Formats: sequence, structure tokens, C-alpha cells
Amino acid sequence: MAGQRPAVRQRTGRHRPDQRRTHQHRGVHQMSTVAVIGLGIMGLPMATNLCKAGHDVIGFNRSQGRIDRLVANGGRGATSVADAVRDADVIITMLPDSPDVESVAGGEDGLIANAKSGAIWVDASTIRPDVAIRLAQAASARGIRPVDAPVSGGEQGAIEAALSIMVGGEAADVEAARPVLEAVGSTIVHVGPSGSGQTVKAANQLIVAGTIQLVAEALVFLEAHEVDTESAIRVLAGGLAGNRILDRKAAAMAARTFEPGFRVDLHHKDLGIVTAAAREAGVAIPLGAMTAQLMGALRAQGHGSLDHSALLLLVEQLSGRSRD
Repeated sequence: MAGQRPAVRQRTGRHRPDQRRTHQHRGVHQMSTVAVIGLGIMGLPMATNLCKAGHDVIGFNRSQGRIDRLVANGGRGATSVADAVRDADVIITMLPDSPDVESVAGGEDGLIANAKSGAIWVDASTIRPDVAIRLAQAASARGIRPVDAPVSGGEQGAIEAALSIMVGGEAADVEAARPVLEAVGSTIVHVGPSGSGQTVKAANQLIVAGTIQLVAEALVFLEAHEVDTESAIRVLAGGLAGNRILDRKAAAMAARTFEPGFRVDLHHKDLGIVTAAAREAGVAIPLGAMTAQLMGALRAQGHGSLDHSALLLLVEQLSGRSRD
């Protein structure tokens, strides 16, 4: 279609806080009223960047403190899910798991019952693909336009508005949501119908967990041979072994600093989604299954609140090199 944007768009800059964009995009104003449900590690910086892009942002969270932080950053607070979504053009949910999204979406006080007809619902949570499809069908039946748009990039990506967003849904709805997605992400790709975004996110989590595990093993291996770890990380990052985990997490892993950008608890949940979906499709993921077991073991040892890069602790333990 003439004038339609390509499926993938890379942004090279961020909008200044005073920048206002008001032209039309496929029938949806770029400066919209956006409700954000879930103001956690990812949701709050996403909502803040939407404020900076000129959107009218109203947020709701179970803890009032997170709502207060959004208000301080230029947004508005809501008293309930229904209050947040009632006048919103676009609704974003960023919640921990499938039951959380189902709870917020359903019921008399939920999103589907209270959003206005024609509103776009962007679920940026990471949930089961089958749940995403079922909720999309329920939303569509009430005149709401569902888009599943899980994100990758962690807390830093959310802060920098540099998330990679894998989007499932009807093409027209994805294009209508694009101005809002562009305020929080730098790579936005429509990957197929409803549920497809969640399937691609499952693959993303498989790759990320496996890469963290290999970086953890490499770091313990280097330390055992008394190599200068900082120098090793630098040269490895510049070669074929280079990856985002080396760039963003290896230094903190070497320093044994595991402040959560993405918690073990959540990655454990995501790997459960991956292994179940692989089993359903009859796909063998032996390395992924092993990594899922290691993530589960780390969580069982009480490390669920740490960053997923804490897989290093388990490698140390298995190697008899634990520092405890």
C-alpha cells in the first residue's frame, strides 16, 4: 500500500521531552491517551518514555509507589484497571505471567469490559502463545484491537527506549499501534497473527538463556586459568563470540553483581513456556531443556530475585569454585 511503512524500522534518535508529534498515522493520532497497566522494572520506564514522546499517559499498578513515580515523571495515576483504560486510545499491559494478564483482562472491572470500542490493546508481557490467542479473540469480540508485543532488551533497553519488539496481530492494528511502539522501542517487527509475537519471544528467551549460560561457563573457565578477565571479555566481544550478553552483562557477572534487570524467577517462567511449546510442536531443544533445568535449580536455591546472569553462581558451584 502506498505510504505504508516497512515492517522493520530502526530509530536513530529519541524524542526530546518537549517534542510533540500530532500528525495522523493510519487513522490514529500519534499523540494519544495511553494506559499502562503494570509499572514494574520494564513498565515504568516504558511509561516514562511515552510521556517524553508527548503522549498522555495514565498508569495503574498494585503498589501506589510506582504510580507516584509515574506521576513525578509526567504521567497520571489511576485508581483501578477500569479507571485507567476507560478513555485510553491505546492500552499497554506489562505483567509478569499469563494468569496476571488473564486477571487484568477479564471480569467486570477488567480491561476487556471497560475499554472503549476501537481501543488498541498492546500486551507487552511475556505469556503463553495459546493464552495470547484466546485473549485476543475475547478482546476482538468486544471491539478491542489486540496486539501481542513482547519486548526484549531488559531494563536498560526499556530506559533507553531501545527495546526490540516482536509483534503479533492484524496488520492494520499493528500499524495503528506503531507510533506508541516507536516511543519505547528501536526495532519493531510484525511477525504474524495473534500469538506470533509470544512465539518469537519464547525463541528469544531460549537464545538469551543459552547465551548467558555459555558466557558464565567461559568466565569461570577463564578465572580458573587466572586470565585477565576484563581483557578477555574485551577481545571476545570483538570477535565471532561477540554478543549482547558479553557487552551488557559480562563485567557485572565477573564482579558478582547481580542486580536484577531481568529476574531469574521470570526467566524460569519463560523457559517453562519454551519447553512446553517445543514439546507441543514436537521440536527437540536439548540445550534449551538443560538450560531450563539449570535456571530452575538456581531458583530452587533461593536466587529467584537475582538477575538471570546469576547462572554464573551455579557454574561456580558445579565447578567446586563457589565463593560462599
